[in-house]
Amino acid sequence: MASKTPKIKITDVAAYADVSVSTVSLVLSNKGRISTATIDKVNQAVADLGYVRNTAAANLRTSHSNLIGLVLADITDPFYTEITAGISEVLEQQGYLLFLAQSNHNPQKLIQCVQSMIQQGVAGIAFSPEREATATVITMAQQAGIPAICLARATVNNDVDYIAPDNHQAAVIASQYLIKQGHRHIAYVGGSGESLTRAERLGGFGSTLIQYGLPFKNEWIIEAGNQQLHAATTVQQLLTQHPKITAILCHSPTVALGAIYGVKRCGKSVGKDNYIDQQVAIISFDDIAEATLSQPSLTVVSSPVRNIGYQAGQRLLMRMKANDSAVQHIILTPQLICRDSA
Repeated sequence: MASKTPKIKITDVAAYADVSVSTVSLVLSNKGRISTATIDKVNQAVADLGYVRNTAAANLRTSHSNLIGLVLADITDPFYTEITAGISEVLEQQGYLLFLAQSNHNPQKLIQCVQSMIQQGVAGIAFSPEREATATVITMAQQAGIPAICLARATVNNDVDYIAPDNHQAAVIASQYLIKQGHRHIAYVGGSGESLTRAERLGGFGSTLIQYGLPFKNEWIIEAGNQQLHAATTVQQLLTQHPKITAILCHSPTVALGAIYGVKRCGKSVGKDNYIDQQVAIISFDDIAEATLSQPSLTVVSSPVRNIGYQAGQRLLMRMKANDSAVQHIILTPQLICRDSA
């Protein structure tokens, strides 16, 4: 049986380069005033010996870390996938790595994830807030002396930095667009009654209808899970009971894709031309790749979601340099993307 190759240690690198262990450590951590010749000699020794630095151990010794904790509500949600791409791009350029977990919308799970990340010595945390846990997470981060940033879908605790879309304005834009097309009977489908995002959107939706003197009926505001089949059934029942409805605001792209099937089950089509009450317009909040592939393609009102990740990454970097800076709330402006469904 072949013997194991002994693991190369920092002492081996020091002996090979004929320098002290402290000099090797300073070169590897990019600290101290070391001559270029010595740096080259140490780096050559590292390369020749195949030395791999134990970053975790170095973090424990120096109280510094290249890890950033990222706790998302649902890592399969396209909204959070885009955010992850944005924050990862910013932080990895600066030598940081993401330590990813998900809370599954469970406040206790969020607290446990953050606790584990702090124990692992992360340099900062970005998280999707949960109403019953956000204040606890903020306190935990403060006690650990690290910055925390909220990646929000709605406005949250004023004591923490957060980046979020403007849900109220997004609903105003969507509603005004439909009204200017001649729609007078507009429904809202999707989301949970406990959702702050939904509440903000309904605020914009309702205020716009009232502004134009249009009906804002509770029976036209329907909760629905984020599954296409459920949305299809919900929309079919809604249009059967209230055939006057000619337009629907959908809480998510998944609900909107299901709504298309629901409309078709009622013998109607989806599109921009409301002729003889046989066509229903559909608008979704948020944009996904599938929105351009559906038949018809989805009209959406969307904030630049990846930019939430960019902004969060930049804010974390700034906070890690000066964790006592003032709290910032960054609200991103939504935009209407016109396609074929409305």
